[in-house]
Amino acid sequence: MSKKAILTVLGARPQFIKAAAVSRQFQKIEIPEIIVHTGQHFDKNMSDVFFKEMSIPSPQYNLKINSLSHGAMTGRMLEQLEEIILKETPSAVMVYGDTNSTLAGALAAVKQHVRVIHVEAGLRSFNMAMPEEVNRILTDRISNLLFCPTDTAVKNLKNEGYENFNAQIVKSGDVMQDAAYFYLDKAKSSSKIIERLGLTSDFVLATIHRQENTDDQTKLKQIIDGLNRINKEVRVVVPLHPRTQKILKSTSISTDFTIIEPVGYFDMLMLISNSKMVMTDSGGLQKEAFFFGKHCITLREQTEWVELVENGFNRLAGASSDAILNAFHEMSSKESNFNIDLYGNGKASEKIAQHLKSWL
Repeated sequence: MSKKAILTVLGARPQFIKAAAVSRQFQKIEIPEIIVHTGQHFDKNMSDVFFKEMSIPSPQYNLKINSLSHGAMTGRMLEQLEEIILKETPSAVMVYGDTNSTLAGALAAVKQHVRVIHVEAGLRSFNMAMPEEVNRILTDRISNLLFCPTDTAVKNLKNEGYENFNAQIVKSGDVMQDAAYFYLDKAKSSSKIIERLGLTSDFVLATIHRQENTDDQTKLKQIIDGLNRINKEVRVVVPLHPRTQKILKSTSISTDFTIIEPVGYFDMLMLISNSKMVMTDSGGLQKEAFFFGKHCITLREQTEWVELVENGFNRLAGASSDAILNAFHEMSSKESNFNIDLYGNGKASEKIAQHLKSWL
């Protein structure tokens, strides 16, 4: 493999979807790439069919490291990634986002004096209780090239003194928007979820997965109560992880809305684009709602995507049942112009690839 190769470290399904957008641009301008899957998020849906359907290059390495504590997982990844870097001698290691795989990839590279590229750099929730916040801050600090999705991300890095560090800051836009636009046509032709559930456009799509909500019985009860109250006015559809379903059962928290099994990316795109509104504690879904012109209510006290709140597309409601219901009523009657470029309008991957062509 050429010295010019980039070694890309990925560990979760959303990272593969984002990286696929960048990989397509790499292929166009002939930047060689070696993809490593750490196995962090063990997902039975990530089969050969997943990679084929999503037009995602298959990883050359799969480390199958999952279901361990944060320390054990990161440590094992670091050990095995170091071996791969020594063997492949890439010109740079590219990481995405804020998972343990992201941090392990960046650490393994910097210890071997290999340059680090961080896509989705500069994001901050300012909540150090979140493992993701720790991962993204540490990864940014040891990266040489920081691709920021937004003006806010650039500002965060400048506020932290990054202009004094040996790192280059580039506002690239958000590759997630590239992916969402690319895959929507595929989703329209292959997903049947709207028909299967008998949905009209008058439904609210909601997701709850963050441990700060699911592991706190008081918060979880309040969120469920808020969704139950909204469901009396408009149908609420919630793809719910089996773990959260188990928690609801064990705590006898009753639900009146429609619960479905977790869905794949194509089905999720169809649910978002056909919904009336989105309610979520997921960072990615807040942006996807915006990409498809939907208002969003965030079931957290803070968000990394502050530009969505500042422009009125998103409302922070926390975990209060009353606040969630009030936010729903406010956003139901709100009209917004979504024709604003916050995330690069689907050109982020192209910008990243072109920049790397000269940087490498």
